Parts: sequence; structure tokens; C-alpha cells
Amino acid sequence: MRAHEAGALHGDIGNRGPAWLRTPVDVNALVPRLWPRTVARADGGALTVAGLDVRDLAAEFGTPMYVLDEDDLRSRCRKFRAAFPDADVYYAGKAFLCRAVVRMIAEEGLFLDVCTGGELATALSAGMPPERIGFHGNNKSVAELARAVDAGVGRIIVDSFAEIDRLTALARERGVRPKVLVRVTVGVEAHTHEFIATAHEDQKFGFSLAGGAAAAAAFKILDEDVLELRGLHSHIGSQIFDASGFEVSARRVLALQAQIRDARGVELPELDLGGGFGIAYTTQDDPASPHDLAKRMRKIVDGECAAERLAVPHLSIEPGRAIVGPAVFTLYEVGTVKFVPLGAGGGPADGRAYVSVDGGMSDNIRTALYDASYSATVANRTSPAEPLLARVVGKHCESGDIVVKDEFLPADVQPGDLVAVPGTGAYCRSMASNYNHVPRPPVVAVRDGRARLIVRRETEEDLLALDVG
Repeated sequence: MRAHEAGALHGDIGNRGPAWLRTPVDVNALVPRLWPRTVARADGGALTVAGLDVRDLAAEFGTPMYVLDEDDLRSRCRKFRAAFPDADVYYAGKAFLCRAVVRMIAEEGLFLDVCTGGELATALSAGMPPERIGFHGNNKSVAELARAVDAGVGRIIVDSFAEIDRLTALARERGVRPKVLVRVTVGVEAHTHEFIATAHEDQKFGFSLAGGAAAAAAFKILDEDVLELRGLHSHIGSQIFDASGFEVSARRVLALQAQIRDARGVELPELDLGGGFGIAYTTQDDPASPHDLAKRMRKIVDGECAAERLAVPHLSIEPGRAIVGPAVFTLYEVGTVKFVPLGAGGGPADGRAYVSVDGGMSDNIRTALYDASYSATVANRTSPAEPLLARVVGKHCESGDIVVKDEFLPADVQPGDLVAVPGTGAYCRSMASNYNHVPRPPVVAVRDGRARLIVRRETEEDLLALDVG
């Protein structure tokens, strides 16, 4: 790939490449593609977010850190609410959850989806109304279910016959009638990575539609008449740009809904089509807007309900990545730069720079796990240097410790520079680890020229406190 092609694809904001790439650009025209909405470049070349210089953020909070643009996150919440005014929008907490984010999404009128007891505890401790919480998970324990029932969560998405039995027993003991949805595996594999596709048959989630388990689960709940069956649920994958998968999923789920009506005389009032809406990690990605998604999904549901002679159910969706993913970037400091020649010439055009930063796969496992692509920029300055093919790597003792596989950075990138990687709000902090005993980074929320710590940095003392040996 030629340097000017990479510059166009990765969408850096005016700091690299030959002279024609270094021409001043309209930063705000590029920011919505990859960066949070308040990110810009100051006159001196440093990135700013919410009016704050990233160099000042690094000095105050250290690196690496996740920087969350609160205005950007709230704006995305509002866009989904506006696009789906007659639906319930559940923020998928697995993307990233902390008490501050719970409060943000609650204030913006969203519901919350959790999938473990820990996520439920976080939601409740932040004051999320339990009736606005949905509880997912393929292996919920009795203790987790009991906590959800006792708290009065709004709905539980059941995922197995064993779970139906557990929940039925708890409901009988407590004399309550929890609301449930049946998760249906519809046999639709979204255009995504194998390990984040969740609706084909050969996987752990849900009740098989083709094998009849989904219908059997619904009939079991209706016949026992202990749990309140509200509807059906389908989730077809993650990082999806094409709405055609939702069309097939809705058609199959609504056909099951018609089957339930015909067999038991019950029209289920709710339908959840899940989430998985994609975001731009590089400028090659072209995600649909919430408005376009809503238009397509409503047309699909209305058409299929008409075909099946069903009343249109109350719809819900579960965006997670699409809300928090673009609202966050990770800020690193460069520690070492190594040039590795790859061709016969041995010059900058014939090799790659390995730019090592002070984080890595412990704060962003997605590149190693999913072969995910990210972009990067030098954040503390602009540079007149020619572009150099670079690979941003971490500090871990692992050759696969890669943050950004391929990016063009200035040839004079050096230790002490700051590097920013956009699109890291989803599944980076939530999947972070202590590999090599590296403490996890903090999350800093910025808004209106002010920064506040919402998840503090782990310390070595935190790590040692768990070591009781």
C-alpha cells in the first residue's frame, strides 16, 4: 500500500505524510469518522479533546489512559433515542461499564443490558432503576438469578432449559412473576469475525430455531405459567454494517412468534433484535447511522408482521459498541522505536518502524484476539517528516502484542511522543487484563474543558493485595 493511500484510508487528522497530506484540513470534517466529536488539533499541533490538551491530560493522569468524551457518548445516546422513539434502547453494558457510564446512559433515557452478576452489581450500585435493566447470559447461576429477581430487574433473557427451571423454582419460592424473553438462535451469521458471530447454530448462545428448541422453550414457559413470557430475542453478531442480516433474523423470529400464536393463542408483545451495530475503526469502515438502521429495521418488522398477520410488537435494540466505541481513545507514550528493514533497499521506504508504547494487549486485546484493525496518530505535535510505515506495539513479552498493525506515522516519531488510538471505548477496558502483572489504565471523562477520573488506575499494591500467598 502506498503512503498516500494509507493516509486516506486511516483518516489521520492532518499531521503526517508528504506536503500534500500536511496541507491544513478541516479537522471537524474528519473527526466524526474515527474520533470523538470534540477532538481537534490545536495551533501547536497537539490533539485537544473537550478543549483540553492531551499533553496536560498525560501530565495529570499518566499514560496509558482511556479518554472518554462525555459529550460524544451522550450525543450517541440521544441519536439512538431519536432514531428509535417508539422502541426501548438498551445500552449493552458488556462493551464498557462503570458507575459513571451507567449514570450517563440513564440520564439520556436509555435502558441497560447486563450479562453477569458483576455488571448487575455495578448497575444497581450506580442507581440504575432495576426495572430498566435486562439480564443476559448463557450460564446464569442460581445466585445471579436470585439477585436479579430480588432486585426486580425488568426482564431476563433466558438462554437454556436449565435456566428456565432455575428461574421457575426461584419465582415459585418468592411468589413473583419475572418477565422473560427467549433468546432464539436464528441461524444467521453476520458478516463479522467467527468468534463474535452469535446467531449461527454451532455456538453456545440461545435456543435453536431450526432444531425446535426455541419453540419448545416458549411452550414450556407458557404451559408452566410461572414466568411471564414477554417476547423473543435475537442477536446475530457484532460489528455489522449490513442490515440484511437483521431482515433474515426478524423474518425467522416473527415466523416463530406466529407459530406460538397458532399453537397457544398468545401474541407475544415484545421483540428484541439485539445489537452489533458497527463503528469505524479505520476510514475503510462505513457504518450506518442510527436513523438509517431504524428506518430499515422498522420496515423489516412492519413488513414481516403484516405477512404473518401479527400485531407489531414493541421493539427493543441493544447498541453498545456503537455508543461507547467512538467516544473513547487511548493515549499512550512512546518508549522505543526500532526500524526493521523488509526489502532489499534497506531505507525507510523498504521497512517498518516498530513503535513501542507503554500499554499493549493488556489494555487492548482485540487486535490479537480478533485481528482487529485500528488507526493511530502522533498526538503531541505535528511533523514535517515524511511518512513511515509503522506498527504500534505494546510492552508485553509476546510477539502478538500489537495495538495497530499498519499505520503511517512521521519518520521522526521518537521516545516521549504521545500516540492516540481512536475507537477504543468498546471491549478494550472491559476485556483488559493484568498480563505480565501490568496494572490496568484509568478512564478519564472529559467535558466542557474539565477532566475527571471515573475509573482509577490500578496500582502494584492492588495486584499484590489479591496475592495471599
